[in-house]
Amino acid sequence: MKGFGEENKSKKIKIPKKAKIVNINQLIKKALSLQSQGRKLEASKYYEYFITNGIRDYRVFSNYGIFLNEIGKYSESELNLKKAISLNPKYANAYYNLGVLFISQGKLEKAELELKKAIKLKSDFAIAHYNLGYIMQDLGRLKEAYSYNQKALEVDPHFTDAYLSLSKMNSKDTIPKWHNQLFSENLLKNKNNRELVNIFFARSNIFHKEGKYQESSENLINANNIKLKINKSEANLLIDKTKKLKISSDNYERNNKEFENYPMSIFIVGLPRCGSTLVESIISLNSSVKDLGEVNIFEEAYREYKESNKKTKLSEIYWQKLAITKNKNFTTNKWLFNYQYAGIIAKGIPNAKIIHCFRNPLDNILSMYRAHFATGNNFSSSLVDSAAVYYDQDEIMKIYKKEFKELIYELNYDELVTNPSEEIKLLIRWLGWEWNDLYLSPHLNNRKVSTRSNVQVRSPINRKSLGGWKNYKEMLRPAMEIITQKDKYKYLKY
Repeated sequence: MKGFGEENKSKKIKIPKKAKIVNINQLIKKALSLQSQGRKLEASKYYEYFITNGIRDYRVFSNYGIFLNEIGKYSESELNLKKAISLNPKYANAYYNLGVLFISQGKLEKAELELKKAIKLKSDFAIAHYNLGYIMQDLGRLKEAYSYNQKALEVDPHFTDAYLSLSKMNSKDTIPKWHNQLFSENLLKNKNNRELVNIFFARSNIFHKEGKYQESSENLINANNIKLKINKSEANLLIDKTKKLKISSDNYERNNKEFENYPMSIFIVGLPRCGSTLVESIISLNSSVKDLGEVNIFEEAYREYKESNKKTKLSEIYWQKLAITKNKNFTTNKWLFNYQYAGIIAKGIPNAKIIHCFRNPLDNILSMYRAHFATGNNFSSSLVDSAAVYYDQDEIMKIYKKEFKELIYELNYDELVTNPSEEIKLLIRWLGWEWNDLYLSPHLNNRKVSTRSNVQVRSPINRKSLGGWKNYKEMLRPAMEIITQKDKYKYLKY
């Protein structure tokens, strides 16, 4: 989804007194200008003032709705956006903003309807076409996703987000028009860093498909170096957090009480691009499973548990956040960095099971380096830091596996895609479920997938990515030097 700019810190502004409003249109223009500059907090003060004093301007309600969405006040945002639409039913931006609100809430079908209304009113609405493509991709409707992204580029040939999306999809065209546009030198002109990152990643994806790995590497390095200028890696903070949570785990008093009436909580952990999306797609084929996806609710629950001075059980706080329906007996939580909390989960959540997904370290590091995560995972733009984080999670999980052997399952992605029938049966048996041949066809799962793997997971299980690091051997040298220092990985042949 096309996101918003970062909040700028601003000083408190002075709003004119009610009695002195003269040129309200000028003030509205000023507020709109502030928001377009990324000074959203300042702009919101104007909007609040206007609304409080009875100014009924559709632009005010629409833009204030955007701000409320960004700070998580979804109900208020929806009310303001619908007010904007009631004031001006032909204002395409309000329908678009309402669609973006629904996307942020995971209500993709509702978002689709609003974005289509926006396009009906404004056919050249490039970002609306792009976000429709984003929705279609998450829903597995890849042909429609491709078509909407193409339309976005027809409207705006410089819209770099659409190039990035298209570069990850398969095309029937030998050389589509957008392909030539992507490699035009003119496309690089007057682009900000975020747009340049999109272009270089998109070019890398195309070169990768063509087997031109040297050219792909060059573009990957350009893209990730720019990303590191925008956001520092912070790998050291992540590794330090692992150490602190291990101490917390050691000091946590284990909860041995049985909770037979509560659902089995399945935590899928590891690093990004470790095969976890495929694993969740397999497990969620069980009709009694509610897949939570990538939600950081366990960390939220643990924080609340500590803030309550441990008066409320961690398990009760966590279960309250699950919002389980009566027909769901199991949940899957795929917030991967819960590996840092594995010891606390094992001690504090009755009926918990932890699946640790891992793969060939260099394939994993390469896949993260190529992924271009929209938010977070900044360490992935550094090959050295990615190797350090990989080793950190591997080492801490080895410790937790020894301590909680019966609760943690080791799932090797390489073995899963090489011998899916045997590996999936072993996993289902460990979960204690009855076998169903449907588990062998996770690509038929029609669930919403909002991760970097939302295209790949729609294909049957395959081995295409195994050993892919060998095509990028020279680029990966910095990571190799770290990985090969660890005894466990000496088997890698370079």
